[in-house]
Amino acid sequence: MIGYPFVASWSGGKDSAMAYYRAVKAGGIPKRVWTMFEENEERSKSHALPFEVVKAQAEKMGVPFMIRGADWKGYEAQFLDAMNECKEGGIDHGVFGDIDLVDHLEWVQKTCAKVGMEAVHPLWMESRRKMLEEFVNIGFEAYVIVVNTKMMPAHFIGRKFTIELMDELDALGIDSCGESGEFHTVVVDGPIFSGRVPVVFSGQHEREGYVFLDVALE
Repeated sequence: MIGYPFVASWSGGKDSAMAYYRAVKAGGIPKRVWTMFEENEERSKSHALPFEVVKAQAEKMGVPFMIRGADWKGYEAQFLDAMNECKEGGIDHGVFGDIDLVDHLEWVQKTCAKVGMEAVHPLWMESRRKMLEEFVNIGFEAYVIVVNTKMMPAHFIGRKFTIELMDELDALGIDSCGESGEFHTVVVDGPIFSGRVPVVFSGQHEREGYVFLDVALE
């Protein structure tokens, strides 16, 4: 599969960044990064990042940026539309950051297959902790920007993602990978970027049991 062109599913957080890094390291050629946004296309679907921040990440990767906006009811249709556009552009592999959640992996594989795309999962069945330690050690910089307060304390919002933070979370019985939606991150620097993404954190707000860090470009 060396030399295959791919589109990367991009949340703006640690897992998608690590999957992208691994795909490139394995010889894949990034042709696009693609993010699902809310229906109004102002904020990303799970991480609630503003359009400008996600676009700036893509610019630092030097890869064209593609988005789709949808509510959950229209999610699959927009997913398929994006993959069709990639296929028409000669891109037939999609890179995804799934680690070990089988239901989501199967959905991605099945949905990609509908339009003849091959789903690639560079992180699949890897030790969560080992993968995260590598993420930190190779120079990625990320921050916790969403906290599910039903699953972990709100005071972790805004924390830099470090091995020490992982230790704290693990000691509390909280998954330090956040695979069940405990928290989300934003990646602002690392080996896939040409330079640091110039973000500022200007405050926080709560909504429906979640705390969100307000992220903007400088």
